[in-house]
Amino acid sequence: MNRRTFLVSAAALITIGGTVVASADSTRIRPRRALVYRGPASSPGCPEAVGRLLESSSDPYDVTFCGPDEDVPLTTAALASASLYAQPGGGELTAAWVHMEQHAESIREWVRTGGHYLGFCLGGYLAGATPGFGLLPGDTARYISSRKSEIDTTGNTIVNVTWREEERTMFFQDGPIFVLRDDAPVEVLARYRNGKVAAVVSDFGLGRVGVVGPHPEAERSWYTRGLTNPDGIRFDLGHDLIDTVRRGAPEKLWTPSP
Repeated sequence: MNRRTFLVSAAALITIGGTVVASADSTRIRPRRALVYRGPASSPGCPEAVGRLLESSSDPYDVTFCGPDEDVPLTTAALASASLYAQPGGGELTAAWVHMEQHAESIREWVRTGGHYLGFCLGGYLAGATPGFGLLPGDTARYISSRKSEIDTTGNTIVNVTWREEERTMFFQDGPIFVLRDDAPVEVLARYRNGKVAAVVSDFGLGRVGVVGPHPEAERSWYTRGLTNPDGIRFDLGHDLIDTVRRGAPEKLWTPSP
């Protein structure tokens, strides 16, 4: 290889955060930005816990909160600046949909063209279809209403799951199950005790969707009124969800505005 060929080849490579990315345009970069929704369709403390989970992952994200009262609103332009969007836990699905329906098409299109979506509890419900963003090859339902569910409360509690063949205990508050088509090409990460899907990753167009019913981001402060987790406060399951979404498909390349 002569010097000219070497220089041309080197110019086609960009190193961002330790990752070398081939590109014909030196203005195109691989963003490490994650948008986390914070607003009326979330509960206090949930967005912040998701943000800290993303910041502590094996390849940390630069987290920005978005929403109607944030410096960054949830818009098509904001989504275009990020590689991942996270929808945290919140209240009732019907009430949340009043606030999120206006964003459904932009979120669907962004994921379809290569974005990564993470949904925790309510964010998992919202990935479904009745109502929801329609990002899953199927829909969602309440675990507490499923056959042989051992949980009979909508309050804060703990739930036993099998996560990649390991028995684990997780914080739980009326989370969903994921009812998927039999032929859906998905990666099931976890199941509840009755066999229903508790966490799953799937493709959506060029993008990826990772959803979970319990709360792998739950911090020590969430365990109140004598509630404890026999496994301790650990975040490895949340990091596994993030890593599975990320490695399943190449991250979207973003051309920043001038």
